[in-house]
Amino acid sequence: MLNIFFKRALIVVLLMSVHFFYAQTSSIPEQKTQVGFGQIDFLSIKMPEGEQNMDYTGLHYNLKLNNWSYAGVGLYGAVGGIRGGFFTLGINAGIQKKITNKLFIDAGLHFGGGGGASAPDGGGAFILPHLNLGYDFKHFSATAGYSYVDFFDGGTINSSQINVAVQVPLSFKTARFEDRENTFSVENLKNSSWNTLSNRISLLVHLNNAKVTKGSYEGNTIRLAGFELNSYITDNFFFFVKADGAYHGIKAGYMDIFLGSGYHLSMNKNRTNILTKFGVGAGGGGGVDTKGGFLIYPDISLEQKLFDNVYASINKGYMMSPNSHFVSSTFGLGLKYYVDRDGILPEERKFTEGKFKGFETIIKQDLYIDAARDGGFNQNMHQISLQLNFFLNKYLYAAGQTSFADFGDAGAYAEGVVGLGAQTNEFFKGKTSLFAQVLGGAAGGGGISTGQGLIIKPSIGVNQKLTNKLNLRLGAGYVKARGGSLSSTQLNLGISYRFSFLSVK
Repeated sequence: MLNIFFKRALIVVLLMSVHFFYAQTSSIPEQKTQVGFGQIDFLSIKMPEGEQNMDYTGLHYNLKLNNWSYAGVGLYGAVGGIRGGFFTLGINAGIQKKITNKLFIDAGLHFGGGGGASAPDGGGAFILPHLNLGYDFKHFSATAGYSYVDFFDGGTINSSQINVAVQVPLSFKTARFEDRENTFSVENLKNSSWNTLSNRISLLVHLNNAKVTKGSYEGNTIRLAGFELNSYITDNFFFFVKADGAYHGIKAGYMDIFLGSGYHLSMNKNRTNILTKFGVGAGGGGGVDTKGGFLIYPDISLEQKLFDNVYASINKGYMMSPNSHFVSSTFGLGLKYYVDRDGILPEERKFTEGKFKGFETIIKQDLYIDAARDGGFNQNMHQISLQLNFFLNKYLYAAGQTSFADFGDAGAYAEGVVGLGAQTNEFFKGKTSLFAQVLGGAAGGGGISTGQGLIIKPSIGVNQKLTNKLNLRLGAGYVKARGGSLSSTQLNLGISYRFSFLSVK
């Protein structure tokens, strides 16, 4: 009898082992490619009342919906004229139709919100359609053509002009959002579609201090909060996008955005890094006179590993206009997280494990009810917002959000906030989930009473599944400024795009 028991037990164990092995090798999420492209464009806008043209440059990322249409988001900033600090955020939609193998037509529309101090931007809402002819150079495309801009919510900026753009393919690998936090050994991943080269990125969240040595606020220190995203071309060379907003030290409203490249040197068995960077971009607002807004940003950073892929960072640099009309010395501290994603090669990096991490991009429209103004009155204010959520585990996420006013006579108002949130499992047949989050950071401009710029924004809401990647998102909460009178109920409605990606270590 004992013999029969052990034989049956052995058979059960073997069957369970086979099932476990089968599950480990067959349930690896399918790799899919999301085709997309980045774009930098430029146009010179004719300003009203004989004012000097405002040179306007944009940074966009678009997803290809099929082989002829696209949609995405874009940020614009002034880099010439007298409107330094003029920024906008918006959504893109368009079509690209081939004429020949190399020539194509690009027609699209950008809708957004934003503006700058004292600019005739009204509530901030604007449209920017274009019709361009493009040429595909294989590794990048160039387009040029007609565009039209109209700040239609009470603004007087209305101009037709030529625009030029450069587009670079930037695709990425995805799995289902539901696969987040699933973990597999590299040995198992070798037999899957993820047996490809990995790509390294890093995200830095930092506090930066800019001591003004020449120009407006000379002698003052502008306290900035923001983020920096690095994407590596090789083990040493990378390009970066960096954005900051003022939260203390000057009147609220200052913001800057930079695009650049750098060199990464590792030592001490990859526990210590030195990074040198140089960026160009746009900045201004909050009474900081940067003239046209064009700034340069040289910087050197020292990083020290704390644990896993998390590093402490300290940086020293300069932020200035090329003609030295405005000069500041920068010093900052931050936390950086490195991710090797989308593949398990090369083998010399000795990856042992892959985990699928959740990511969510949200475009939404916010309403601040009776938002307090510097003039001592209240008025509703609307804004367009972009929020990015990185899931730390299955339920908890780190969030970053930027927002720009588009209706409500506050065109120069903008926010840059970060924080934490949590999301429940799906219920009601896997279609619905709830979330709660608390965000805080810098905000100002447009006559909204935010004091020196520090705000906090708690909120709750519900997600309703539309497709495997798209969700409808409805939220409600509160926004409160420290040092200002802004204290309002907020409501928002938007669309989220969700997926997971492979992170290896």
